Amino acid sequence: METTTAVVKILPLALALIMLGLGLSLKVEDFTRIARFPKPVLLGLAAQMLLLPFAALALCKLFNLSTELSIGMMILAASPGGTTANIFSHLSHGDVALNITLTAINSVLAAFTLPLIVGLSISYFLGEQKDIGLQFTKVIEVFAIVLVPVIIGMFISAKKPALAKKADRPFRIFSLLVLLAIVAGAAIREKENLMIYGQEVGAAVLAFNLISLAVGYVLPLIFKLPRKQAIAIAMEIGVHNGTLAMFIALSVLGNFTFAMPAAIYSILMMITAGLFALILKKREMT
Repeated sequence: METTTAVVKILPLALALIMLGLGLSLKVEDFTRIARFPKPVLLGLAAQMLLLPFAALALCKLFNLSTELSIGMMILAASPGGTTANIFSHLSHGDVALNITLTAINSVLAAFTLPLIVGLSISYFLGEQKDIGLQFTKVIEVFAIVLVPVIIGMFISAKKPALAKKADRPFRIFSLLVLLAIVAGAAIREKENLMIYGQEVGAAVLAFNLISLAVGYVLPLIFKLPRKQAIAIAMEIGVHNGTLAMFIALSVLGNFTFAMPAAIYSILMMITAGLFALILKKREMT
């Protein structure tokens, strides 16, 4: 997929700059507080790794998806939250430190849970066993993009707080422009494939996205967590790492159709998460 190739080449640098901007708004205390109160982290991980795969499987059955698209849905569900989840949480005033913690932990656990879930899915839908272990370099790449720039940003914030405060707004604007560019680029350059497969799997993908956001937001509130943490968890499990899912589908499994749910999701999640962020900010102002 041409769009996927372009995004993979350009996005790492853009995300690194975005994560640097996020680091400017964080302090060490944000992480030590989460270490003292692990409940939101455990709740977010449980929703990501237990609830979402079952939700995706139910949608595959409900929408009567083909075998290949069903496997693609399960690859998507097994993929961890992407770094863009941190961006949306940042824009909607969620607990970004919680997002970064969840992204980091998810990235490590995905090396074990993603092969397990997807392997079981392939066995269930195709009756085959296939080894899809993630490359160690991919895990390291995620850590480099997520954590290193954040640490640099936090260092700048600690040493130059006035500069960090001044740079915060430009970095937020840059974050939004990057997201808009991804949506526009994917929609223009892959419109034919998106139209064809969108008719088959678009409704299921949209339903999965909305369920992910809803579960991520409502579940923490049920467990009496603060609203900022509910926003963070909603974005973390509602904004999946579509690039990783497409990498598994295309490079590891070598199947274009497997990648289509993630490709469509990567566009829809930008729109739905953006609208969700706007709704949250509007509620905050009222």
